[in-house]
Amino acid sequence: MTRRRRQAGGGPETDRSSQVYARLRDLIVRLRLAPGARITETDAAGRLGVSRTPVRAALQRLTQEGYVVVSDSGRRRRPVVAPLTREDATELLHIVAEVEGLAARYAASLNPKLRAQLGAELRRVNEELRRAAQARRPDANQVFELDHMFHRRLVEAAAGSRLLSLHEAIKPQAERYGRVYAAALTDEISTSVEEHAQLIQAVEAGDPDGAQRAVLTNWRNAAARLSHVIDAMGERGSW
Repeated sequence: MTRRRRQAGGGPETDRSSQVYARLRDLIVRLRLAPGARITETDAAGRLGVSRTPVRAALQRLTQEGYVVVSDSGRRRRPVVAPLTREDATELLHIVAEVEGLAARYAASLNPKLRAQLGAELRRVNEELRRAAQARRPDANQVFELDHMFHRRLVEAAAGSRLLSLHEAIKPQAERYGRVYAAALTDEISTSVEEHAQLIQAVEAGDPDGAQRAVLTNWRNAAARLSHVIDAMGERGSW
């Protein structure tokens, strides 16, 4: 009975698998594991100091979530880091746009006091983002985190549990593209800041249509700009 309870609640092996998953995912989204890079259970286990079992479970989860794909080249099927492609970027960012657009619509429908509070907070983060992008040596990680904070705060302000779940499911999958954008398109962040400002104005004015439209424009423009970068650097480029 004790063993069954322990297995049902998740034991050390489950915890280890979750830790390995988190570590590999972090390496992938931060582009330290390059698109197209091979991942072998033996090598990953050795580097992370674990057995192959949690690595195998972590790779299965990463494959289900789209971070890893199975290559059929050669005699054996091998897991590799999913390539960055313009099609994938466009699809992911357009999905994020729809989810966040609905959240923006809800945010613009809040009562005036809450809209004013949210607008002030978004304006503060947006100003920090502007300053970070205009620094003499912009920190791409800081730029990404501030942009992420802006959008996350918008969603959290008004989205219900189902919409939050959708956002939490899809947004992490777009993180690699967000980091590429922040690193390769720092000069374009000023455009994003202006688009954010239009969103803030619509939220404060209680304009649901305008708020939703501003979010859709922001993400669709980002997808278009990012597609140009991927075309220039190659879908498996040296990120």
